[in-house]
Amino acid sequence: MQQPTLQPEPVKKFALFELGFRTFFLLACVFSIVLTGLWLANYIFAWPLPLATITPIAWHGHEMVFGYTVAVIAGFLLTAVRNWTGVQTIKGLPLACLALLWLMARTLPLSNSAELLEWAMISELLFFIGLIMAIVHPLAKVKQWKQLIIVALLSLIFAADVLYFLGVFGIVNQGVSWGLFSGVYLIMAVIFILARRVMPFFIERGLGGGVALKNWPMVDSMSLVFLAALWISDVFFNQTMLVIAFSSVLAVLHSIRLFGWYNKGIWKKPLLWVLFFGYKMFILGFILKALSSFNWYPTTIPLHAFTYGGIGMMTLGMMARISLGHTGRNINEPPKALTWIFLCLFIGAVIRVIVPIFVPTAYLHIIGTAQLLWIIAFTWFFAHYLMIFIRPRVDGQPG
Repeated sequence: MQQPTLQPEPVKKFALFELGFRTFFLLACVFSIVLTGLWLANYIFAWPLPLATITPIAWHGHEMVFGYTVAVIAGFLLTAVRNWTGVQTIKGLPLACLALLWLMARTLPLSNSAELLEWAMISELLFFIGLIMAIVHPLAKVKQWKQLIIVALLSLIFAADVLYFLGVFGIVNQGVSWGLFSGVYLIMAVIFILARRVMPFFIERGLGGGVALKNWPMVDSMSLVFLAALWISDVFFNQTMLVIAFSSVLAVLHSIRLFGWYNKGIWKKPLLWVLFFGYKMFILGFILKALSSFNWYPTTIPLHAFTYGGIGMMTLGMMARISLGHTGRNINEPPKALTWIFLCLFIGAVIRVIVPIFVPTAYLHIIGTAQLLWIIAFTWFFAHYLMIFIRPRVDGQPG
């Protein structure tokens, strides 16, 4: 994860398109606020959304999975691949064009036009193709073929998005459901793979020398195998007993993995404990998934443990840490507000996932509160990181 040796270049005062994390983290942050705000207005206050041939709940799920989360993954990979390979990933005009495709895919569905929705689909699919090509090129140039597992998963996420649109346009009956839930599981697989690579590194760097973390390759491999089995049995075959079994095994496997990474020093570092809390929400999600067959609570509860809690906290924590490190800032002295930002999101996750189980009669108010806390957390984060995204590195290096 060392900075690659690149040719010296003049440092630009406006650096938004100098490296992928800047562009896509900013877009992800802004649109997570806007999209959640629109969903809050529709779900709580029944404000109509200008959508054509698509339900508000399908739009909400698609935008948070294939919009917000994929933008974070894009920013991460366009930055990490440069580090892994030493080859400059896209920047400047090509990066801006890729971001424009993503932006069109987010805004055109809100035009209340079936024709423009088709253009949104085209924009999104072109975005995926461009992103995959931008990642494959540097990997192929230095022959890092082992990294292609990430490309394979990204391609499957692309396929899930295609399946979603086939459902939207009435070509595949269950396409919307299959596409959305497949997207969630596949994104979880990407996060688990990347977490295995970066979380031990972040912990060792954050806590200094003498930190001994444990990793078990068998646990890493089996966790992906069982996640694939859970995805297929849950989404396509709806096999309750298999879902219970696979979810239970995954809860154990990821608990073992997280135990190996634990060090009490993380609680002094918000950039570390936010990732731990996010990972724990995934484990909670597997437990709730296994218990959901008893119909004690809605199936959306484990889903939001995975999405709001796990994906939300992990992606926000990653954006906070990566943006500091890749702009030359001291990761051991992050903005003090991050502690409160992360706590705000964590409280929102608890309210969204746990409280409805015990207070189901207040479901609407619970959802509204959780949505509001998400908006507050990301708005607060945006206020502190906007200048970090658009200004050049503080050490004068390119990127």
